[in-house]
Amino acid sequence: MLSPFRGFRDMQSEMDRLFGQAFGRAAMTTGGAEWSPAMDVVTEDGDLKIRAELPGVKREDVNVDFHNGVLTVSGERKEEEEKKSGSGYLIRERRYGSFRRSMSLPEGVQEDDIKASFSDGVLEVKVKAAGKPLQEGPKTIEIEGG
Repeated sequence: MLSPFRGFRDMQSEMDRLFGQAFGRAAMTTGGAEWSPAMDVVTEDGDLKIRAELPGVKREDVNVDFHNGVLTVSGERKEEEEKKSGSGYLIRERRYGSFRRSMSLPEGVQEDDIKASFSDGVLEVKVKAAGKPLQEGPKTIEIEGG
């Protein structure tokens, strides 16, 4: 069985994380670019709990999809419009635009095993692990042959 954390970071998320560490978050563009919400994945009694921080995102702007064993959380944080005359940004560090995070789920998980809730800017997805224990780390496979 593959680790449930395989594929947790898609390529865009990983590149955003690496550039953010190397150059600092403020050096990254904010206008219309994708951003990547912080996520925690924990096990609880053999089930998975995935929590995503989505401050400033409305529940109706968040999607949770499951297809071919991959759970995808996506959506958009919409930019706030400043309408005051004579006002403007001095510093702008908050990111807006679309986001997308994907992760492979354990083998055997069905759509009915997944429940999602959204409260106070935090999305929580609970995944019943279909009665199979989750593997915590990589498994070494014996190589046959000479």
